[in-house]
Amino acid sequence: MTPITVLLAEDHETVRQGIRLLLESQPDILVVAEAASGVDAVQHCKTTQPNVVVLDISMPEMNGLAAAKAIKMAVPHAAIVVLTRHDDDAFVQELMAAGASGYVLKQSRSSELLSAIRTVANGGHYVDTWLTRRAKADEEERGVQRRMAITDREREVLRRMAIGHSNKAIASDLGISVKTVEVHKANGMRKLNLHGRIDVVRFAMLHGWLQEP
Repeated sequence: MTPITVLLAEDHETVRQGIRLLLESQPDILVVAEAASGVDAVQHCKTTQPNVVVLDISMPEMNGLAAAKAIKMAVPHAAIVVLTRHDDDAFVQELMAAGASGYVLKQSRSSELLSAIRTVANGGHYVDTWLTRRAKADEEERGVQRRMAITDREREVLRRMAIGHSNKAIASDLGISVKTVEVHKANGMRKLNLHGRIDVVRFAMLHGWLQEP
């Protein structure tokens, strides 16, 4: 089996040696060069033509972002895995836009880096699972916020509907027309993705609407 050749770019020697020991413990991975700066990373990449470059962001002479762009221009086939402590989404987006195929956090398990290297070597993309879980949770939270973005009147109409009030009774209590009640009901159910009275009752119970006066 032909090993995955790796260039390791990390300015802290102790960290770099630790990563090298990890990578060289794998039968399918071969570290062909090390670099302690962005400039060295680009130069070694040109001479060794690695399959994968493991690249830190914060390095002297040329930072990881600039190095990633230079590497992709000089050796387009080299896949880049960013290895960093920065977990800000802006860093992920910027490095991926610069040509990186993987993004792994230094504080994650070593298996994350190994998975990333193997994935990008096969032409894939890899983002640290902690980041993907956070992104999924954020998206779910935004989804909840979108679903909850109903007006007070829509909410009150649905609440009364869940209690069992008729459209006519709701209209009378709120001083609006039956047609307006129907519009509020339809809009509220659409926003909350509810498809019938049973869904409305279940939603109202989960959110404590039925305990309100």
